Amino acid sequence: MLEFYKKALLVLLGLLIVSAFAAYLCVQRAFLQWPLLPADTSAIPWEAETESDRNRGGLSTVEIHDASYSLDFELFLSPAVDYAQASLSLVFKDQSGEPTLKDLASFDRLTFNVKCAPSNVLGFTVFTFDRQLTEPGDYFTYRAPSAYFSCSDQWREVEVDLTRLEMPQWWLDAFEIDLSMKGYDLAKVAKVMFGSTFQSPMETDSRVQVNELTLHGRDWRYMYLLAMLLLVAWAVFGVWLFRQHTKALVSDLRSKLHKDRPLVAYQQLSVEPKRDKDKDAILRFMATEYSNPDLNLEGMGAAIGVSRTKINDILKAELGFTFTGYLNKLRLTEAARLLAEAPEASVSEIAYSVGYKNVSYFNKLFKDEYSCTPRTFKSLYEKAPKDSES
Repeated sequence: MLEFYKKALLVLLGLLIVSAFAAYLCVQRAFLQWPLLPADTSAIPWEAETESDRNRGGLSTVEIHDASYSLDFELFLSPAVDYAQASLSLVFKDQSGEPTLKDLASFDRLTFNVKCAPSNVLGFTVFTFDRQLTEPGDYFTYRAPSAYFSCSDQWREVEVDLTRLEMPQWWLDAFEIDLSMKGYDLAKVAKVMFGSTFQSPMETDSRVQVNELTLHGRDWRYMYLLAMLLLVAWAVFGVWLFRQHTKALVSDLRSKLHKDRPLVAYQQLSVEPKRDKDKDAILRFMATEYSNPDLNLEGMGAAIGVSRTKINDILKAELGFTFTGYLNKLRLTEAARLLAEAPEASVSEIAYSVGYKNVSYFNKLFKDEYSCTPRTFKSLYEKAPKDSES
């Protein structure tokens, strides 16, 4: 059994290491963090674009100072038209540099650091594709849920909940959409935008700086995959462990059984029985009469003409047992042989055949000797492959 325990321990350690490595990889991929800055290492390719109210005859402007390592831009809002507006957008691109739609459904948060001079209230907007209304390239037809944040001349961290953005009422009114239809689909996003609001300062240069722009989310598919892999791996390990333990236990029991066979034990005595009649008589008598349920020390002594004291002394010296201990050894060894070689016989029949009148007592002695009940011993031998006997 020692070899089995060593092998099982090595396999267990290996499985623990593999499980830990798989868990690390899956957790890393399940809890997403996609930085959008710097631009050249962004998880999603994008290109900065500016927009203002000039297409409506306004005079508002946007000037980009940096769109590579951070978003550093300057807004100037003019009251020349109603609803003055200026913004900087991150337009998502494909590998060829063409505008494309990105799946952000796995993300629930966007975080960034922001600083403004002077203080400002800005909007963050996500442009999502609407199957009923959107015309590709016309951003006015995209659903544009938004969130708002304030900033000052001190850096602060902002967290935007992408699952709770607000649809502007004017957009719903423009397309005559019911006010209850405020949902949006982050699976098709064309761009995200930082822009002015009606609370932004007018007729003054407003500088905005954004860095550490990062999308956060969860892709539970990796956790489901991890759970499935661990379940399968540990189930396979459990089946293997059970089978190997059964095989090792059967092998160990067979070894013990063969070692303890009465005839073998008798032949391996250190004395020569023919030159010691008392020892020869004791061992031969017990080897043939152990199945007698009424066998006792007094009766044996009377039968072979040897005192009970001398019987115990001889057994102790030769085998290390008392009369009762050696008698139980003989009976239990024969019982184990019958359990292994006579599958049609019941446990109680075998107990009676080797000299026990009480099956419960037999079960207790057998478990003490072989570390399993007779029924388990019998079952192990029935399930063990035949080639393991060799």
